[in-house]
Amino acid sequence: MTKRILVVEDNDLNRKLFCDVLTASGFQVEPVADGKRAIERARDFSPNLVVMDIQLQDISGLDLIAELKQDSMLAGVPVLAVTAYAGKGDEERIRSVGAEAYLSKPVSIIPFMAAVRNLVEP
Repeated sequence: MTKRILVVEDNDLNRKLFCDVLTASGFQVEPVADGKRAIERARDFSPNLVVMDIQLQDISGLDLIAELKQDSMLAGVPVLAVTAYAGKGDEERIRSVGAEAYLSKPVSIIPFMAAVRNLVEP
C-alpha cells in the first residue's frame, strides 16, 4: 500500500520540491499551503507522515505539531519538522512539542529522503 505524506509548507517552491521528490519516490502526497487548514486536511487524508514547516505565515508550525499530537486520530502520525531558522535550542523545542525528526533548510534531497523513509518504513 502506498504511503501517504501531508506536506505543510507555505513557500511555493519548497512545497513543490518536497512534493515532486516524494511523488517521484512513490509516495502519495497532499500539499497544504495554508497552515490553518493543516489539521482538517490531515484528518481527511489520513497521512502516514506529516512534513511540517515550522515558520508558516499564518500559524506556528510548533503549535500545529502540538495540535496534531493532541488529536486522537492523528497523535500516532510521525512529524518531520523542517525550518530555515535553525538556532541553538530549536531542535529541542521542536522535538518537545512532538516532532519525531528535524531538518534545517536548505534541505538536501538525500538526507530528506533518508529521514522520510526512516519515519514511514519500518
